[in-house]
Amino acid sequence: MLTTPSSDQHCPCGSGLLFDKCCKSYIEGAQLAPTAQALMRSRYTAFALGAVDYLIDTTAPSKRHADDHSVISEQVKNTQWCGLTIRQCKQGQAKDSTGEVEFDANFIANGEAGVLHERSRFYKENNQWLYIDGDVSFDKE
Repeated sequence: MLTTPSSDQHCPCGSGLLFDKCCKSYIEGAQLAPTAQALMRSRYTAFALGAVDYLIDTTAPSKRHADDHSVISEQVKNTQWCGLTIRQCKQGQAKDSTGEVEFDANFIANGEAGVLHERSRFYKENNQWLYIDGDVSFDKE
């Protein structure tokens, strides 16, 4: 269910940039995300577009599971992502080896609007940022 914005559409991550100049090169594998925030934004975009393989590939290997593809595929099929707000970043710059990004992601699932609040943790290995896990809560709008 991968959908790709046209070259004149803004990136779903809310950066204000066109998709071609923002998350596209990360999701397509042409570049590695340079910061934890860039990885987090590109993962949000991947959820919005249905780029399941990218989500798995950017998860720490120790956190991957055999059923990830089917579970994530079901999630992206049943969820519409409507907006991202970055709340705070701790470390996660190109020179760092760990980082944390706190954000709110608005969504609609099963006809109900909600907000996912997460404090995500990342680490960098072989110059690639990877998602470890996060503290997550949900609110209905």
